Amino acid sequence: MNREDLSAKQKQSKNPLRMRGSDMNGQDFSNMDMSGVDFSFSSLNKVNFEGANLRDAILKFSSLKGTSFRNADLTNADLSFSNLNNADMTGARIAGANFSFSSQGVSWNNMSLSGVLQSQTWLGTVLAVLMGSVVVYGVSGIIYFTNQLVTASDPLVMRLNQWVVMNNILAGVMTVLLTQWMSSWLDNSFRKAYVRHLIISCIIIAAYLALTIGLFFWRGQAIFTELREQTQGGYQSAPWYFFTLGPLLVSNIVYYFGRQGRQLSRKISQQEYQLLNLEKLKTRAELDALQARISPHFLYNSLNSIASLVHEDPDKAEEMTLLLSKLFRYTTGRNTNDYYDTIAQELEMVRTYLQVEQVRFGDRLQFKVEVTNPALNELSVPKFIIQPLVENAIKHGISRLADQGCIVVRIYEENGWLHLCVQDNGPHFPEAMGAGYGIRSIQDKLKLLYGEDARIELHNQPLKYVDISIRKTRLSPESKSTH
Repeated sequence: MNREDLSAKQKQSKNPLRMRGSDMNGQDFSNMDMSGVDFSFSSLNKVNFEGANLRDAILKFSSLKGTSFRNADLTNADLSFSNLNNADMTGARIAGANFSFSSQGVSWNNMSLSGVLQSQTWLGTVLAVLMGSVVVYGVSGIIYFTNQLVTASDPLVMRLNQWVVMNNILAGVMTVLLTQWMSSWLDNSFRKAYVRHLIISCIIIAAYLALTIGLFFWRGQAIFTELREQTQGGYQSAPWYFFTLGPLLVSNIVYYFGRQGRQLSRKISQQEYQLLNLEKLKTRAELDALQARISPHFLYNSLNSIASLVHEDPDKAEEMTLLLSKLFRYTTGRNTNDYYDTIAQELEMVRTYLQVEQVRFGDRLQFKVEVTNPALNELSVPKFIIQPLVENAIKHGISRLADQGCIVVRIYEENGWLHLCVQDNGPHFPEAMGAGYGIRSIQDKLKLLYGEDARIELHNQPLKYVDISIRKTRLSPESKSTH
């Protein structure tokens, strides 16, 4: 059946197309509407489904080696138990699609017990029924023997039940502890899962037999001898190898789920590590974006001032040019990968910036820089954290004054907090003023670096000033290394 015949048949039929067990290797079904089609148990190697509508299609138990599903719509399609080796699903929509045990056919090495139980397939149902039966039978046995320990009227039967319970409890404890003790060794020594389970099974059988034989000669021999005499040799027990099934089942389940848990823990740890790295990268990117740079308007104003001074006052123009050069050496010459610098370096840049502005404003601008304790100069703070405040004070304060303006930069420590304070005598901050870009960038930077251990406040009383306060304990080298 060629492409045209199949397309016509699909359009004429009111029901979805059903071609189970078909051989359609190499066919081209690109861009066709094949919603609900049933190609289960079919050979579809190297078929082209590019751009096709395969919503609700059934392709389970099919061979789809090298098949192209590029840009196809596989919404709610069933591809369970299919061989998808080298299949191309670039751009395909697979919301709700079922790929249980696909990609490499039914590969028993890749199946997980939890995955099988969750798959709602016949295999999952059989395993669930089997495990449920074993659990119910085991619980019933526990209840029965516990009741016999209390209600048995025959002392010999009671002693036998006590021995059986003791043997099973000790065997269970031994099985779990020995399995957990061997788990790391098995994981590190053997690559294949079936080899690990085979080795642990052999060791558990040997350990169980050793324990049971020891308990038999210690407490059980007399009980079984007396029981045979009482029943005149008619007492028969099940073969010994049947009793190893319990420890075998327990050890393999404990090892399997323990390994799954360790793998999950490793995945979670790796994901947490990746998330931490991503968070650090995100923080670094945000800090890069928040690194203050000299405002272009400041550069324009400074260059215009230099141009006007070239003819009027060449010496002052030269002074301003040198100061501007020094300032840009500070802002561009330092390592941009380090977000910290000493207070002394930051204040040196602030002084240079204010000297440039002082040339522009002349007598209208006076400034003073104070550090109450010289030891504070050696503390490290985020780069470019003071200069934006000074720039803000000039832009929104000093430039609006007809009289002389004054800026005071004051660094001091109080109650375990470092304070970086910039004061000016310009107009007060409006009560409803929103933070501008300069203030917001500092707020964001402080939050990224210090969290709740830093804040910025704007005050109008008793004087107008902006105050950055950072808990001093966060300024140690150890705290910086975490960022």
